[in-house]
Amino acid sequence: MNIKKGDTVEIIAGKDKGKRGEVLRVLPTENRVVVQGLNIRRKHQRAQQMARVRGGQTAPEIVQFEGPLDASNVMLVCPKCGEPARVGRQRNAAGRGARVCRRCQAIIDG
Repeated sequence: MNIKKGDTVEIIAGKDKGKRGEVLRVLPTENRVVVQGLNIRRKHQRAQQMARVRGGQTAPEIVQFEGPLDASNVMLVCPKCGEPARVGRQRNAAGRGARVCRRCQAIIDG
């Protein structure tokens, strides 16, 4: 995967198309990413019984959370040119691999 935690990405497909956000989690085995504030999902939670000491119940509620997106639906935003760009790989002087912006040839990390 060319996307890492903390990267800024732009959504290129789906209901949040065109929006940008920071990657909170990367799920490489499922090829998915979780982006902050995007792909909001709602989950209806039942009331739960509290411990005997406090007694009573919690109220039922609707919880909102960021759902995972397929990695193919997001594009990395280059920190130098500020545009969504494809990512290439390049070896630096030390022989380590680094991500490179295909648009402006800037080294993203490494």
